[in-house]
Amino acid sequence: MKNRFPKIVKITIISVYLIFLAGSVVRMTGSGMGCPDWPKCFGYLIPPTEEEQITWKPNTDYKEGYIIVKDEILFVANKDVITSTEFNTNNWSKYTKHDYAKFNKYHTWTEYINRLVSVLAGFVFLFLIYASTKFWKENKTITLLAFGAFILMLFEAWLGMKVVDSNLNPSTITIHMVVGLIIIALLLRLQYIVSPQKIYNYNSLFNKLLIVSVVFSLIQIAMGTQVRQFIDEQVKLFGFENKNYSLMNPSFKFYFHRSFTIAIVLVNAGLFYINQVKNLGYKLINWILFLIFLETITGILMYYAEIPFGTQAIHLMAGAILFGLQFYLWMQSRKTVDSHSSSFQ
Repeated sequence: MKNRFPKIVKITIISVYLIFLAGSVVRMTGSGMGCPDWPKCFGYLIPPTEEEQITWKPNTDYKEGYIIVKDEILFVANKDVITSTEFNTNNWSKYTKHDYAKFNKYHTWTEYINRLVSVLAGFVFLFLIYASTKFWKENKTITLLAFGAFILMLFEAWLGMKVVDSNLNPSTITIHMVVGLIIIALLLRLQYIVSPQKIYNYNSLFNKLLIVSVVFSLIQIAMGTQVRQFIDEQVKLFGFENKNYSLMNPSFKFYFHRSFTIAIVLVNAGLFYINQVKNLGYKLINWILFLIFLETITGILMYYAEIPFGTQAIHLMAGAILFGLQFYLWMQSRKTVDSHSSSFQ
């Protein structure tokens, strides 16, 4: 079990990024309210495929907890009921958590698949924490990191419920993503501890510039979440089908987010130059530059081409992976600094 633990950690990291991918597809397609309730979908374990399944009809059998739409209002069955020719309000309660009463089978199943990916990741996390207990006596940090990531996953599940109940409140969605990045950081730290590490050549300027790069990226992510909130609010106002209005009259935060990309490109280009000239051997910096390029291109397309299909998902995924690579490079750099310092003691 101990020998296989690094692979288990990698699978867990992949499962979290799959959640990011599924979530980005949900946002890209506007499927966030495809299921109006949580954790079920219209009260079903397996969601409906046709609108007539959730539309009230006479002489029809409904189970307790099933959600139907009648007169553009959501109702929940109070008990198992067979309807008569008239709608009996005693058998139904209005769904009060929100008033979103639309059905689109593609949105419903997109959101449902997103939830299935999260459930599967949950099982992977259970296996991770079980395997981590084998290290308790020799390295408690491994076990604590695994349990910490799992607890945050449970918090993410609770946040997912709040996202649905709030009818996609932008602030809740932002917190949802930030917590996901923290989970990634914990798992990458775990991966770093249990994997053999190469000692790289030390360069003081590279390490200082890397810290600046990480700080810049955190600022950019924070601004990016604010821009996403603005877009979400515009989508609510004008409708998903009118995404061309999403960036109409943007705030200062958008222009800061766009222009700050220049500083990020320059800093990371400096890191690439030092890595090449000093022969430091960091391979991750190449992937970091590629992801920054991808982020820049998709950002330009979203603004000037009215958010082409797929660009929002790529932009979000590239940002999440970029954060992970920069965090891991920072850990590699710290090991170099520690080794360099110890050599003089």
